[in-house]
Amino acid sequence: MTAHALETKQEETAPLPGYNSILVAVDSSDHSNKARQEALELASFFNSKITATHVYAAKLHDIRFKQMEGGLPEEFRMEDELERQRDVHDDLITRGLSIITDSYLDQVERDCADANIEFKRRPLEGKNYRELVRECNNKKSSYELLVMGGAGLGAVHGNRLGTVCQRVARRSDIDTLIIKDPEQSINKGPIVVGVDGSSRSYGGLLTALSLARQWNVEVKVVAAFDPYYHYVAFNRIAGVLSEEAGKVFKFKEQEKLHEDIIDSGLAKIYQGHLKVAESIAADHDMKIETVLLDGKPHDVIMKYLKKVKPSLLILGKTGVHADAELDIGGNSEYLLHDAECAVLLSQRQHQPEVDRLASVTTSWSIEAERRMERVPSFVRPMARMAILRYAQEKGHTIITERIVEEATAELMPDHAEQAMEEIVCAHDAGDLKRRATNNEVMRWDDDATALLKTVDELALRGNLSMRAEKKARSQGRNRVKKADIEPFMSKLLSSEPSDNLEITWQAAALARLARVPEGFMRNTSKDRIEQYAKQNDINEITLTVAEQGLKQARKAMNSMESGSIDSDDRSARARTAPSNITWSAAAEARMSKVPVGFMRDLTRQRIEAFATRHKIDGITPQLIDEKYAEWNAGSAKQQMKMQWDEHAAQRIEKIPDFVRGMVIKETEQCAAQNGITTVTEEILDKATAHWKEKGIFHSESDPKMYKK
Repeated sequence: MTAHALETKQEETAPLPGYNSILVAVDSSDHSNKARQEALELASFFNSKITATHVYAAKLHDIRFKQMEGGLPEEFRMEDELERQRDVHDDLITRGLSIITDSYLDQVERDCADANIEFKRRPLEGKNYRELVRECNNKKSSYELLVMGGAGLGAVHGNRLGTVCQRVARRSDIDTLIIKDPEQSINKGPIVVGVDGSSRSYGGLLTALSLARQWNVEVKVVAAFDPYYHYVAFNRIAGVLSEEAGKVFKFKEQEKLHEDIIDSGLAKIYQGHLKVAESIAADHDMKIETVLLDGKPHDVIMKYLKKVKPSLLILGKTGVHADAELDIGGNSEYLLHDAECAVLLSQRQHQPEVDRLASVTTSWSIEAERRMERVPSFVRPMARMAILRYAQEKGHTIITERIVEEATAELMPDHAEQAMEEIVCAHDAGDLKRRATNNEVMRWDDDATALLKTVDELALRGNLSMRAEKKARSQGRNRVKKADIEPFMSKLLSSEPSDNLEITWQAAALARLARVPEGFMRNTSKDRIEQYAKQNDINEITLTVAEQGLKQARKAMNSMESGSIDSDDRSARARTAPSNITWSAAAEARMSKVPVGFMRDLTRQRIEAFATRHKIDGITPQLIDEKYAEWNAGSAKQQMKMQWDEHAAQRIEKIPDFVRGMVIKETEQCAAQNGITTVTEEILDKATAHWKEKGIFHSESDPKMYKK
């Protein structure tokens, strides 16, 4: 587990982490010497390897000497003597600084050898903060923790943080431990952790729990919120609003909203963060102390630190309101400078499970709960979880009916929603209720069992066994004889469909059918499944029966494949449903840019087929780009061969470059098959209707697909 990818999975209990590779910066100052000791202790119980580094600036000294040459005594300013002095200085400084650096690193090497810790030396030359940042952020080195003193050799009394430390802390991409007090060990305890709901604050909590278990010290978790900011802002606004503007702004109503909702809402949210922290600790059989603080966060946390006197403060380097450009959060920066104890800025990320977060930070309105009652009970938990995820991604803490509807619209395509409505209707009608079970065990004669085993398909075999057992039970027997199953086997061997057989669908089978692209593909698949059921005298379609019917549908579609059309187009049409392919969030966002409807469905099908052809089970934006590039290569060869009227030409220009050529080709094919020499918007609409109805784009497999 590297520091650049220390993000735990949502679905798993996050393990308590450690550090595999530690970088320690040394300069023989008091703070640096303490940092070296702390790094050795951490490496000992995490079984880490240590790299020690020191940055020296030979070029800087060379520049300084040249600047001072004008102030040398007269006897040293003769040209020959000046050149000799320059050579002596260059030699002394270059070799001297290198020797000093080696001596610093030698000390760490000896300590590591005594502790049996794997060691590597890394002397660096250049601007101190810049070279140190470049080294710790070097992904090839895979450092997970940087340990450094808060001040160096130039430290003065009362100065807790040197400029080099400040610059490095802001720019470091890995966990950074800053030693502020050379006289205090970080394992003395207690450890204080700040949480604000961000993934980095929860990642810091995991680190604190890991350290606390090793050191046997207390963990105190604080969450701080500022309920007064909005109050001050509202009153400042009120002071500058005119009477008319105040009425428009509805200041009194806004102030009441703030007092009744915002204050209590903020308190609930941050109390929720603490409850999540408690549950994370409980996962590891550990107890923590939690404290909710109100006021300016860095100010109230500083007061708390002075009260409890911790040996280590752990903070997420950035917080819940950070954007991608932010290097360090405001509260973390203040506390890094002002705290008297050691500070660990955490880059480790952990996102607790959505249901854990929801249980303490999210509530449902009465209307939303009523809306959820319309969802069948057997799928309601899954639906609630999906809506909770949607709400949290959007930053909502109260789920309203509107959010439920928004989430449903975004998370459930039209065809899936229609299928769900069918399931609901079937559920309400009682068609999905399980048949009453008979606890009496049915036994089978050997000859009846042998006859049943002649049927290879498990779904059909299960159906025949239930029918035979029902017949035996109706005659008051708990043993199935050969005569009980023979009539059903005779129907099977006749292979004549029972046209009058009434077919019912189980919910799982309906949901499976909903995964087939809407239109001719789903209709054909449904017919094939029901035909399969009738041929086998099955009146209830289960998931297994549906899969067998879909298997036959795939065979039928594959047998129709011919021509030189796009291999992924053939694969997409032959495939009745996606396989085990998954889409990344970025890929889904990319697909949302394709016009909704048949165009998006076709694009999705062909990208999934492209992934299948290349034996790839995860679709990313890069894979989509590869498929687009393939389309682009074929599309670029196509040019307009017919006359296009102005409106049709304008519409075609709005189509992305990578498919425009193929759209031109198919539209002109549609015009030609209908005896039209000029492409108009009417022809475009006609071609589009064919693609939508048939679920295919290329006409080479059906040369007359556009004929009237």
